[in-house]
Amino acid sequence: MSGRENIVVIGAGAFGTALATVIALEGRVPVTLIGRDPSLMADLRNDRVHNAALPGVPLPDSLDFSAEPDALEEASIVLFAMPSQAHADAARHYGPYLARDTVLVSCAKGIERSSGRLLTQVLSRELPHLAVGVLSGPGFAADIARGLPTAMAVASTDPAIAERLARVISGRTFRLYASGDPVGVQLGGALKNVLAIACGIAEGAGLGESARAALISRGLAEMSRLAEALGGRGDTIRGLSGLGDLVLTGTSHQSRNLRFGISLGQGHPADMSGGALVEGAFTAAIASDLAARHQVELPITEAVAAMIEGRLDVSTALEQLMSRPITTE
Repeated sequence: MSGRENIVVIGAGAFGTALATVIALEGRVPVTLIGRDPSLMADLRNDRVHNAALPGVPLPDSLDFSAEPDALEEASIVLFAMPSQAHADAARHYGPYLARDTVLVSCAKGIERSSGRLLTQVLSRELPHLAVGVLSGPGFAADIARGLPTAMAVASTDPAIAERLARVISGRTFRLYASGDPVGVQLGGALKNVLAIACGIAEGAGLGESARAALISRGLAEMSRLAEALGGRGDTIRGLSGLGDLVLTGTSHQSRNLRFGISLGQGHPADMSGGALVEGAFTAAIASDLAARHQVELPITEAVAAMIEGRLDVSTALEQLMSRPITTE
């Protein structure tokens, strides 16, 4: 591989396309977007618009598209932008095409359902010879792709890798801040989806903005407890990938997780069949299991998991949360 950076984004959904778009717009490094549907990738190359994922957003002429994994052979940095539960399969599928000095970056916000592993741990398990990082934080795909100001975190256990990723991927409107705490960055990104569902439940049940503020603040404490139990840092949770992302997804109706929670709060049963992916709906049960394993209390997360599974209704969940023992802040 030459000394020049070459970025490949795997995953032609909204977020992957947005990342590829905003990096390509800077024009500093070659960028290729890989998807598994040859017809879609040909259409994107010819039409320069992804109406299914990012309607009305023009894709830059400098962005290349491919359905062939051999496009990875010259990649120095590869962004994994597929859903969290697809990370392991993608690593196995694309791994043989990656050079040994390629850096992998997980860009999803979830925890592996079958093992309870964080996504960087999943990638390291499947491709142990490669360096791994994570990109997470408050940013909607449409905002990123349109060049609206966005700041996120990029983390690795190797500070030099995190700083390199931040330098190479950042641009004029898309700013990455390097972190040495991939555990905290990932748990912030994963758990905020669950807490955004809780905020949606409160909104759907008509509980008002004070209830949302309480959920955000107490939810932040939950996120910090689990992050510290798993080896992360509480101050990471109070940054972009925790507090920043929670405020965004817990208040904006662009958030699929918030809208899902609103439906639950209005008394509709959870429906995860088809439609837009709601990562928090899968993460709630996984996070509850992790909390039990590490003896950490996550009452909001556990209530959301129980509601999604139909074990708890809105009024009972709220009664349980509000009747918890009063402790110091």
